Amino acid sequence: MSDRTLAGQFFDAAIGLLQRVRDEEADSIDAAGTLLADTVAAGGRLFAFGAGHSSLAAQDVVYRAGGLALMNLLTVPGAVGVDVVPATLGSALERVDGLASAVLDSSPLRAGDVLVIVSLSGRNALPVEMAMSARALGVKVIGVTSVAYATETTSRHVSGTYLKDHCDVVLDSKIAIGDAVLTLDTVPAPFAPASTVVTSALLQAVMATAAGSLSDRGIEPPLLRSGNVDGGHEWNGRVMEQYGDRIFYRH
Repeated sequence: MSDRTLAGQFFDAAIGLLQRVRDEEADSIDAAGTLLADTVAAGGRLFAFGAGHSSLAAQDVVYRAGGLALMNLLTVPGAVGVDVVPATLGSALERVDGLASAVLDSSPLRAGDVLVIVSLSGRNALPVEMAMSARALGVKVIGVTSVAYATETTSRHVSGTYLKDHCDVVLDSKIAIGDAVLTLDTVPAPFAPASTVVTSALLQAVMATAAGSLSDRGIEPPLLRSGNVDGGHEWNGRVMEQYGDRIFYRH
């Protein structure tokens, strides 16, 4: 079997998953986008969080050309991305009880805000506690996860619950247990993970919905433009000045 064929199989798998979330999650995407628009219109702030590779989709909607300027990244030291050494420490931090509450206590999150939490498995202590604690503060939570994990794994949170159990809106990425979408008889482990492609697309669909919802209300969406387009920096400067009290990545 050629590498080209494997590449084609991966694209086919990713396209299939994208079609599934487009069709099966349409109502949830609309609900999530509407919630973001409601929050922007009401003067609230927007935040996104993900641990490990789940952070890639969260980062993808922060300070992004064509994206909402008000989306801020909520960071947990050592748990966002794979820049911590050893990388396994990041995975260990996801299982630490109390860490999410400590982060929220020192964050600008407050009642009336929205927090997007991305966690493929939704089973670790960090995302579960993050969702529970945020909702206790009066924050609305949008969870992006693979619901299948809740039926085939055990929770690592003391409550025995998953991220999906503590959300105002759940977006199901449809990713199978283990993430990888390809197998070969000659390769001992599954390979080619698709969660980043699908989760990023899900969140960009939500952002598009939010922008359209704001426009429908006669509110100009606070969008950023590319700094590599003439006039982009000036455009962004005006947006950041107008919404500066709700943009935290610029301080």
